[in-house]
Amino acid sequence: MNRRNFLYSSAAVAAPFAVGSEALAAPIVADDLKLSVATYSFRSFQRDLCIKLVKQLGIEYVDIKEFHLPQTDSPAAIANGRKAFDKAGLKVVGGGNVSLQEPDEAGLRKHFEYAKAAGFPMMICAPNHENLGIIEKLAKEFDIKIAIHNHGPEDKHFPSPQNVLEAVKNMDPRMGLCMDIGHATRAGADIVKTVTDAGARLFEIHVKDLKEPTGKAPGIGASFGQVPVGDGIIPIAALFKQLKKLGYQGVCSLEYEIDADDPMVGMQKSFAYMRGVLAGLRTA
Repeated sequence: MNRRNFLYSSAAVAAPFAVGSEALAAPIVADDLKLSVATYSFRSFQRDLCIKLVKQLGIEYVDIKEFHLPQTDSPAAIANGRKAFDKAGLKVVGGGNVSLQEPDEAGLRKHFEYAKAAGFPMMICAPNHENLGIIEKLAKEFDIKIAIHNHGPEDKHFPSPQNVLEAVKNMDPRMGLCMDIGHATRAGADIVKTVTDAGARLFEIHVKDLKEPTGKAPGIGASFGQVPVGDGIIPIAALFKQLKKLGYQGVCSLEYEIDADDPMVGMQKSFAYMRGVLAGLRTA
């Protein structure tokens, strides 16, 4: 193990054993990556408890999943629900994942109206190739970023980040990628290379880890063999290093899909690992 890898590893290993909420919520320095929570991680909990748990993690950025801000609510209720996140001091970077499968403008428009009522600057979504032109038109009209989320080999539309980048390469700059590094790995993508290839089209990263690259090994009660970040094979340190090198301005949002009824231990471990990696990068 060379010195740099030792620094990454020692910081990441030490972080989960730090005592107290102050250590878990250690401040991120100005040039670090921004860590975030995708509230899908707390899909088993109501909005107020979700907000409380995000605060306990020491995280200030969130993507809001519809569980915590229902699209079926009235625009006024949606706006009031959003205020609960603002009042807690959380910075909302986007909403989703939103399924954008409607073939017509009228069907898709309702999602944009929802995003507007919620004050989302970005919608993380799962569209299809056939309706991308309409989505681009609405993205311009509503002036909202569209971050297309890749969903792995089972996704017939956008299994890998490369599929997204190919689809949006000649579209409005508001059209881009939310790279899910777990699903990207299962689809055979080199996630470190992909962040370079994506450039300004990379709007967000969803962070998770896998027990093995195909996602077929069982995890800890997980779909696709997911494990807490740092316990798997995804090269988090190399990814973070490249993101910092490129001056990435988006968030790295933990989308913790396992242990839905009791996710905090795994999420604390995941954030401790990521904070440890960032600490290692600062001292390397």
